[in-house]
Amino acid sequence: MSILGWVVLAVLAVVFFWAVGVYNRLIRLKNQVANAFGQIDVQLKRRYDLIPNLVEVARKYLQHEAETLEAVIAARNQAQTAERGAAANPLSAGALGAWAGAEQVLGGALGRLFAVVENYPELKADQTLRELHEELTHTENRIGFARQAYNDQVLEYNDAALHFPTLIVARLLGFAPLDMLAATASEAERQAPKVQF
Repeated sequence: MSILGWVVLAVLAVVFFWAVGVYNRLIRLKNQVANAFGQIDVQLKRRYDLIPNLVEVARKYLQHEAETLEAVIAARNQAQTAERGAAANPLSAGALGAWAGAEQVLGGALGRLFAVVENYPELKADQTLRELHEELTHTENRIGFARQAYNDQVLEYNDAALHFPTLIVARLLGFAPLDMLAATASEAERQAPKVQF
């Protein structure tokens, strides 16, 4: 074999090992994204478990507000179903979008419930309700932190998958950029509310 043959073989070996290294890094980053989603999943399960208890405590005081309570439970069930779909395929933009929409509906339903609770002093004074509300607030904070960690992992993965020359290997092997979780999809909802007196 000539020197040129050895040089070509050496270059091919270097390119091969570089591509294997890139592939392994992308797989590691993709697994970190899936792990970050799993952390959100843990906090959401906690949240979904708290909501029925909260509704049951409120039910004895809010018998004529049944529509609000039913809306919270329906929104919880819808969000839980959408979350299962997203958990089954955490890298799917469609599943994440459906889940984010369902979470938005649930947040609105919980907001309406807490607005109704404000009108009932005896309910606001209920120790169990206060404890559940506090637990739910702590869980919401944990969900926020877990979502931020997920977005950080997606950013790291996307940066790795979109930088040249890694981009070549990523495209050849099907490593597409991933979507981040957004607070809301609607541009109107992103606007700050205007307060007028």
